[in-house]
Amino acid sequence: MLTLDHIVVTSSALAEGVAETEARLGQSLLPGGEHAAMGTHNRLLSLGPEEYFEVIAVDPEGRDPGQPRWYNLDARGPGTGLTHWAARCPDIDAALAQAPEGAGVPWDLARADLRWKMAVPESGQTPFDGLFPALIEWTGPVHPAPLLQDTGVRLRELRLHSPVADALRAALAPLLDDPRIVMQESETVRLEAVLDTPDGPVTL
Repeated sequence: MLTLDHIVVTSSALAEGVAETEARLGQSLLPGGEHAAMGTHNRLLSLGPEEYFEVIAVDPEGRDPGQPRWYNLDARGPGTGLTHWAARCPDIDAALAQAPEGAGVPWDLARADLRWKMAVPESGQTPFDGLFPALIEWTGPVHPAPLLQDTGVRLRELRLHSPVADALRAALAPLLDDPRIVMQESETVRLEAVLDTPDGPVTL
């Protein structure tokens, strides 16, 4: 039912997040845009024809959405880091029916030619302290990934570190089958991605 769509680096300021990410990956991020409904803006990088990488931050000139922003951005302190991921589905209502409580409420969203529905948690944070994916259904004919220049960067592995890894695995099992996504028992919650780049593997 779910397919990995994109991985999300959040930052307290977009310019800082972009600079740090570009330095680590050795790649230039491409223009994204503003999300008017959420008061955020982003920059993007291709991970192939169907996946991409996003750096996102609160837009200081954006509107207040009237609830916590997605990806827990309102609670983000200073700095930049990989904190979330998103999975697409053909029917977001059906996916939410099988998702853990708190996965979100569908919002109809748009940016330029892109149209999508996103499950936005009322708390701003997805279940399992952000390790459960944000759910997205692309409703228009356009997906961001094919629009981005392909520089050869690919996701090798996405590691979900959690003190309740077994419960997270059980929650994802009926929804997603992707050998690159690995749940690991850990005392702390964190997300880790291994990316293959033209200059070699990079771990975020």
